[in-house]
Amino acid sequence: MATISFQGKPLHTSGELPVVGSKAPDFSLVNSKLVDVNLASFEGKRKVLNIVPSLDTPTCATSTRIFNEKAAHLYNTVVLVVSADLPFAQCRFCEVEGLKHVIALSTFRSDFSDIYGVRLVNTILAGLTARAIVVIDEHDVIIYTQLVSELANEPDYESVLAAL
Repeated sequence: MATISFQGKPLHTSGELPVVGSKAPDFSLVNSKLVDVNLASFEGKRKVLNIVPSLDTPTCATSTRIFNEKAAHLYNTVVLVVSADLPFAQCRFCEVEGLKHVIALSTFRSDFSDIYGVRLVNTILAGLTARAIVVIDEHDVIIYTQLVSELANEPDYESVLAAL
């Protein structure tokens, strides 16, 4: 269990992020067509998991826009935006924002949040995810993780890009 904060109040997660150097845990997430996708769906590519509570918040929307911009210039890399939003809402958000370089995936029907240790527990936000980044190389090895200590803050983009 990790501890972060939201507006200065402590929040706890269901576990810890996977360890750098370890094999990335497989996952099942739901795409915009309501199809389950997993780690193998992105085989041979580097993967940036931009894990956010909900695209319906300003910070999550901002980080998704920034990663969309950065992803356009990344070689052999997919940016997966993972949130608890329903696939319909994610799709609508990406269409309205004109986001074409990120793939929104939903934790709907998934235990991803527990597998990656980011599910918020014991709070009014229980069931949503903490804000985190996990970078996975083309061989499915975790090369970078970042658990954002304050839920309302953006991730450290430069560290993510440096890891790639």
